[in-house]
Amino acid sequence: MTGNHKDSTITRRRALAVTGGTVAAGGLAVAGYQSAFADTAADAEASASASATSTSTSSSCMTLMTSVTEGPYYLDGALVRKDITEGKSGVPLTLRLTVVDATDGCTPVSGAAVEIWHCDAWGYYSGYTTANPGGSAPAESEDGSTADDNTYLRGYQIANANGVVKFETIFPGWYTPRTCHIHLKVHTGGQKEDGTYEGGKVNYTGQLFFPDDIAEEIFTLEPYSEHSGSYTTLDNDMVYDGGGTSSGLLTLKAVHKADPSKGYKGSITLGVDPDAENTGAGGGGGGGGTPPSGAPSDAPTGTPPSDAPSASASS
Repeated sequence: MTGNHKDSTITRRRALAVTGGTVAAGGLAVAGYQSAFADTAADAEASASASATSTSTSSSCMTLMTSVTEGPYYLDGALVRKDITEGKSGVPLTLRLTVVDATDGCTPVSGAAVEIWHCDAWGYYSGYTTANPGGSAPAESEDGSTADDNTYLRGYQIANANGVVKFETIFPGWYTPRTCHIHLKVHTGGQKEDGTYEGGKVNYTGQLFFPDDIAEEIFTLEPYSEHSGSYTTLDNDMVYDGGGTSSGLLTLKAVHKADPSKGYKGSITLGVDPDAENTGAGGGGGGGGTPPSGAPSDAPTGTPPSDAPSASASS
């Protein structure tokens, strides 16, 4: 399988799934690639300082990201860890996410817990491995990995002094009727306990998105290409509202321009209100809201296996 990781126009439907977000839509600051992926402590500190200086005077930095539904595939109890792949096959993806307080000059939110979860290369979520991803895909069990069916591609990281967290994962696949995406929550006020994150509150619930050209190129590679069917582009997604980075569109950089199977690095800055609370509860089907009328009949179906943790809208 390529890229194994170690360890057409229709009416836009997005408004049907952007539910009850208490955070207003707006822009957000995205650091430059070198700043976002500085590997040394000195570089990270310098870039964070430069970013804070340049963005604190920007009006776009002072608005908050759009908050959307958590969708139906959320599970409590994700582990605090950097690498969430558990041997799942796919194109490597390194995420560097920066959490800033958009109500206080975009200062870093040290200690914030960022939680992410997403589907595998064929569109399956851990805890929901019997759910049909739409189109035609092998059974989730056929990928041959040693991943735990209840925990793969889910995890927390705690933000450092610069508000930065970093995840090692794989490029997500897709499922009907959604575009390629990653779910996330930002928590504050809790603490690491028994390998997970407990207490506090959810300040922000959102989703991260990928440019269509990159996603569609990735989906021609193994193991993604084994999932055939109609892929939903950004313009036709029920959640993405066309706002670019302010709506969660990642900045991506190929590890090797001539070979996409080598992986990508993605970055974005999350402008949140640490005093607000938004769990994103109440989402319906499709991974991001209730599918619109006329949605494909092969939208995801199925329930968690009996031995999986129960899904919850609470954190």
